[in-house]
Amino acid sequence: MNPHETQTLALWRAASPGAVLLDGFHAVKHAVRFGAEIELVVTTDRAAVRALADELAADVGGYLEETAREVSEPFLRDLVPRAGPTGVVALAARPEPEPTRARTAPIVLLENPRNLGNVGAVVRLAAGFGVAAVMTTGDLDPWHPHVVRGSAGLHFATTVAKVTPDTLPDGPIFVLDPEGADLRTTEIPDDAILAFGTERHGVSAALRARADRLVAIPMRPKVSSYNLATSVGMTLFRWSTTSANAPT
Repeated sequence: MNPHETQTLALWRAASPGAVLLDGFHAVKHAVRFGAEIELVVTTDRAAVRALADELAADVGGYLEETAREVSEPFLRDLVPRAGPTGVVALAARPEPEPTRARTAPIVLLENPRNLGNVGAVVRLAAGFGVAAVMTTGDLDPWHPHVVRGSAGLHFATTVAKVTPDTLPDGPIFVLDPEGADLRTTEIPDDAILAFGTERHGVSAALRARADRLVAIPMRPKVSSYNLATSVGMTLFRWSTTSANAPT
């Protein structure tokens, strides 16, 4: 290990507690765009990263070229054994959740989710639709590196937090449930909490009992369920068709 890499390793180890791993160009790009506090950028080829930025995201190219520390491929693989093919990773400070009391877009609530990739896909959808927050209950960490990879770094474009059932923000709770009213004719208010359960079991009886409204997504008979992210996407699209606050 050369002196430059020794110093890079020291900087990596000195990152703030709970620093978020950004694996891959797109994750780093989105974190930069949405104001993440980037602590360290590491790449195996600074020129290649700049060229990729010039092609896909010129707004972040200068920043990456100026800040990225170039290291050997073996060194990067020691830092992040399964790093993506773009050869760039970064560490960013994990932000504190922002208040969601007064909001002009819904909150997506995932009750006890299990699949890290699905949660990442939901965060990506939420960022695209401009929702107020993605909140999860249960043991899964919504800032797990695999979740951040699935979101392509778009955690920094919205609020992402783990909560308990007793600390949900105010707002009408719309629970997605097969026995609910048809989503296609349901008006979703901007301050709604859109609650989704697991694909196998749905929401818990306790959360279902708290619902202000049950909503069902139309589905062909004999089909068991939709993917979680698909269900969230359809529900948010329905909200977007009636809200003046949805992105255009």
